[in-house]
Formats: sequence, structure tokens, C-alpha cells
Amino acid sequence: MAESLRLIAGKSGCVVTVSRSPDSSEAVGALSEGPWSSSGVLLAPDPGIVLCHGSIFSPFLLEPEHLDVSQCKVLLPESFSTDLRIQVLGTEEGSSQTPCRSWLGGDLGDNIPVLRFNPLSSLQKTPNGLKHREAQLVLMAPCLQFQEAFAKIFTASDQWHFGGNEVGQESGSAVDDMRFLHWFALLRILDSHLPGAGWLSCAPAKWLRKGDPVITCGSPFGAFCPDIFMNTLSKGIVSNFAGEGNALILTDARCLPGTEGGGIFAISKAGFHLVGIIVAPLCWKANEWVGLTLVCAVDCILENIGSILSGPPWFCQNWLRPMALAAKPRDGLIAKDGLVQQMLATVVLVECGPTWGSGVMVTSRLVLTCRHVVSGASSVCVRLQPHLGKVSVAKGKVVFATKDSSPYDVALVELEESLSTFAEPVLASEFCPGEEVSVVGFGVFGQACSPSVTSGILSAVITVEDKPVMLQATCAVHGGSSGGALFARRSGKLLGIVASNTRDNSIGVTYPHLNFSIPITVLKPAILEFIHNRSLRAFKELDRVGDRIQVVWRLQREPEEIPLSKL
Repeated sequence: MAESLRLIAGKSGCVVTVSRSPDSSEAVGALSEGPWSSSGVLLAPDPGIVLCHGSIFSPFLLEPEHLDVSQCKVLLPESFSTDLRIQVLGTEEGSSQTPCRSWLGGDLGDNIPVLRFNPLSSLQKTPNGLKHREAQLVLMAPCLQFQEAFAKIFTASDQWHFGGNEVGQESGSAVDDMRFLHWFALLRILDSHLPGAGWLSCAPAKWLRKGDPVITCGSPFGAFCPDIFMNTLSKGIVSNFAGEGNALILTDARCLPGTEGGGIFAISKAGFHLVGIIVAPLCWKANEWVGLTLVCAVDCILENIGSILSGPPWFCQNWLRPMALAAKPRDGLIAKDGLVQQMLATVVLVECGPTWGSGVMVTSRLVLTCRHVVSGASSVCVRLQPHLGKVSVAKGKVVFATKDSSPYDVALVELEESLSTFAEPVLASEFCPGEEVSVVGFGVFGQACSPSVTSGILSAVITVEDKPVMLQATCAVHGGSSGGALFARRSGKLLGIVASNTRDNSIGVTYPHLNFSIPITVLKPAILEFIHNRSLRAFKELDRVGDRIQVVWRLQREPEEIPLSKL
């Protein structure tokens, strides 16, 4: 599978560079000089059709101050500078790269020759194993489904910021222009006789479910040092989605600036299928780095472009007529992870006045969450809203919350009525550092969507007197995830309750991929005692833990014995 992925990535991945012609006589500002570059996807080698993000074209718009992008249905080449120069960097035809054959299925045909991407050893022999090709802009079009979902989810009050500047580019560049976040460009390579045949296999995003594995392919920093960064792969899962047809997708695959326009691939028995185009590799929410990648479903993009191409005959050039711009349903993805769906049905949204967080249902009426989520309140509202499932709502009473002095940030909520649609978790009794884990909670989208899921590993188990007192994991954790669940991905067992991620207060930076959970083994005796005897004695013991546990949760070193001076 890894080899097949390298082949399809090397075949479809490219870099798009936009600039003014070197001999341009037009007087322009420094910003519109360029060059600007980002990743792209080669949809078909003959004719050479490339899809990329539209933001890199925005500096070259004619009279942009008079253009209301929100009212535009399409932007044609005449809307841009007449001396616009577009180059696509991809695999060089006839280079020393070794051809390979791979069964990719679908419209790609049988046993299509696919070229390998050069390893560094080959690049040393043929440093120019990549080739620049001139291209023309066919059109730029918005994805309306993505735009609608984005407007509902990413509200101005949350102070969202997207983008990431390329090496050498200044703030305020094209990638930071929010007006073009949902715009995509269709290009045609002028030398269209490229290696390979057929269209890249594209699939609808409605295929996807949370937790599905995905692969991203993009070129970090765009045209900067492509011999090193060209078609870099990253692996992650589908964390969440929103909108009609899952038009807006979030993944925890790690991407970098310059990968905008790159592809995200899902897996089926027939091979890898393009399901999305990277929109923003970096996202911030109120100055907190989220650590997730924003993606637009490719079938929604193609649907919008297809509707434009099927318009007036005068618009369609002859070579455009046979274009089959559509994502087709195919065989299902590899076996679905039923455990992930069970995890999603365990975690609830806990609302406490204006504040909210996550919680974990341990019985049909008992919810574990964090003390700082309930924020001293005596009652809360709990929502169980698994994806595509019925939303259940119940009021709850806070029957216990640890004191502020306790290192364990825990609260117990008892619901007025049972939520029978929840999935009762299996509580873990041991922990294995290095095992694959998932965090499920209402971070990022919060109240606007069902819970998100992120993946990582259990990076450390911190013990005191041989008993686990803290779990450290690499899953992306954000504001709103507190009180959520840390699960073992293979067994589905509940490992702990998410308490915090990490923040460096001296410089104001949050690290979403370094976070801490309370081991469920710490809480299990208290849960069982309350269930069987309705006693809170064991929960109250959490307020009386020893100094060594206090030191661990304060992220301090244990005080060392200082030798007495002889003076």
C-alpha cells in the first residue's frame, strides 16, 4: 500500500507558480509581482488539467478594489493581469526515473504506467528530474457548499485565522486573503501530452466517516526547494466535517504552508481516491494554534466547476467539452472502524451558562467532566449528538467537583433522566506507552457540530509509587476538549479524561499536540463506589492526594534534598 501511495502521489502532485512575465511593462505593486506558489493536483495528463487553490491568483486581479468577490460566480482570465505567467512543476517526461505499473482501479484503467518520485539518491544524479510547464488559467470558481458550511461554523467571535505564509512572503499575502478561502482554479497545461492516461480517481466526501484514515500529498513551501519538499506525504484521520455532502473537512494530518491546493486521499480496495483539496494547513482560534488542516471536498469543487462549464456554448472551448469533471461513487472504503463510532457515542457536550466543554458518559445517567468546565455551577445541560444520530438532551446536577487545590481537575454530573443512546465505555486497567490513541471531544467546532476525533499515540505514562497519575498523548487537543475522552484506538477502551493541553505563558503559545489526561484507573474506584453505594467518599479522596502528585500536575520537578553547607 505504501508503494502504491508513492506512485499515485508522484503522478498527481505538482506545484503551481504564478508571476508576472519578466518583460512586463506594467507598473505594479510589490505584492502583485510574485511569484506566488502552492501545491496542485493533476486531474488528467491529457489534456493536462490541474486543480489548485485560488488564493495565489488574487494579487493579479485587475481593479480588485472594485470587485465584490462574494457576488461572483466565476472569474475568467480577462479578470487578471494580461501578462500573467503560470508554471506547473511536475515529473519530467523521459527522465531517469524508473516507470512502475500499479493497479489503481476505477476510471484510471488497467495497469497504467505511473512514474516514481525520485528518491534523493536519484536526484543527485538527475537534479532536474522535475520539469516546469507553461499553463493557462481556464477559470476560477467558488465552492458554494464549502462557503456556506464555513460561514456557519467559523464565526467571527471566535477570532479564527487561517493561512501560513510561504518562505520569503510577507504577511498580507494571497494565502491570508479570506475572501478567496473557498475559491479554486482550474488550469490547462499547454504541453498537454504528459505521461499516463485517464482521469485521477475522485470520490465523494460523503463516503467518509470520522476516524477514517486519510493521506495528504502537498509540497511544503510551494516552489521553494522542490527537490526536497515535492509531494510530501502526511497521514491522519478525518477529525470532523460540516456542510452539505461533507463539503468542509478537518483532518489531523500534519501539513505546512505551501500545501494549499494539495490533495487528500481516502483508501478503498481499489486504491487511493482523491476526496479533498487542502484549503488551509494552519488554523488559529483566538490565537490558539489548532493543529488541524482545513480541506474542501473535491466532489463539491468539481460540481461547481462542472455547472459553469455546462453553461453557454460560447464559453466552452472544444477541448473542454469531453471533460468528465465529476466524482463518482465507487466501492466502499476499507473496513470501517466501528470502535470510533462507539467512541463518538460516549462523549457529550456539557453546557454551563456561557461556558462549555466535553464530558464522558460512564453510565446512562453519570457524566465525568472537568471541574473548570462546570465552573462552580450546580446544574448543567448535557447534549449527546453522535454524527448523523439523534441528538439527546438532558439536564444534570453537579454532584461533585474537586477543589481548586486538587491536582485532579474532575467533576461528576448526574442526569435527571437516562440517555439510552449512549455507548457505555469499557474502562482500561493498564496503559501501554506508544500505543495508538484517539481523543474525542468538542474542541474546535464546539457546539456547532458533533464531537471531533484526533489521533496520536500515548507518549508517556507518569507514575507515583508505581501507580499511573498522568497520561501524556500527542493527539491534537483544543479549547472545548476538556472533559473529553482518551481512548485506546485498537481496543476502544477508555484510558482517561482529558484535562489540558500545554501553554507557554511566557510567549503565549499553545501546543495542541502535547496534552494530559487523568488516568481512568484513578477515577474508577470512585465511580464504582458511587454507582453501588451513592457514596462520594472516594471522590473526596481526590482532594487529599500527596505532594508528589501535586508536583506532577504542576509540571514541576520534585524538590531535591539540598546538602548543608560546611561554612
